[in-house]
Amino acid sequence: MLPKENRLKKQKDFDRVFGKGESYKTNFFTIRFVENNLDKTRFGFVVSKKIHKKAVVRNKNKRRLREIIRKMLPDIKQGIDAVIIVKKDLSQEDFQAIERQVKELLKNTKLLNAEEDCFKIN
Repeated sequence: MLPKENRLKKQKDFDRVFGKGESYKTNFFTIRFVENNLDKTRFGFVVSKKIHKKAVVRNKNKRRLREIIRKMLPDIKQGIDAVIIVKKDLSQEDFQAIERQVKELLKNTKLLNAEEDCFKIN
């Protein structure tokens, strides 16, 4: 589970990321991020009802993303607030495939530290 200090929870934090943040899109995700002037990185996740009507499936998508980010947290730059918006249903996707997509997303947005080449997907 993603530690509490690394989670975006308040609506004002989400609003700040959506209002002032930069964005990057891929086939599966959109990420919006902004500096937070803290010594930690925080993530939030959005899965719309358009993706799937059942809350169980939407929550499964978020749980999988939280676990991927938790594993990658040491390799992610500090001082960022980010929101990952899911654009496609991930419930039928392989976990490793989702992990690769998230790593590519973070690499393309330059949110990974310089040591990101040493990060290996298990």
